[in-house]
Amino acid sequence: MRWRERKKGIQKGRKSSLPSYTIASFTQRFKAFVVDSFMLLMPILYIVFYLVYGSREGFAAHMLQGWFLILIPYGALTLLFLKRNGQTPGYKAYDLLLIDLSTQQKTSLMQLLVRYLFMLLTAFTIIGLFLPLIRKDNLALYDILSQTAPIAK
Repeated sequence: MRWRERKKGIQKGRKSSLPSYTIASFTQRFKAFVVDSFMLLMPILYIVFYLVYGSREGFAAHMLQGWFLILIPYGALTLLFLKRNGQTPGYKAYDLLLIDLSTQQKTSLMQLLVRYLFMLLTAFTIIGLFLPLIRKDNLALYDILSQTAPIAK
């Protein structure tokens, strides 16, 4: 075996152990998030703010309960879309697919639930939001903890 081949980890007769997919970039994921926010989150926000509480002031008076009324349906919709075909409307618009890192197949419902809960937790931290910009593999903290990855089709 030549030194260059050994350095790259390629042996004659063997295939490379590199993954057969490319993880979506931070900009693609951010654009998909914006699309999802307008298509899924905004209608829920409108319903909670104006139909449930009557106004922003009514929401402000019951803010904790209001956020639960927003995040639970948003999580359920997101989980439904991701479990059904691995894509939310934003992921579909930018040809992204969510897969399980170990099997490279669709994710399980438990993985999706763990991913959503960790996504909520990392949304409150600066490091959690900008981790994909620092890492070479573009994975966010919630992707690492749930062993999932959004890939470009």
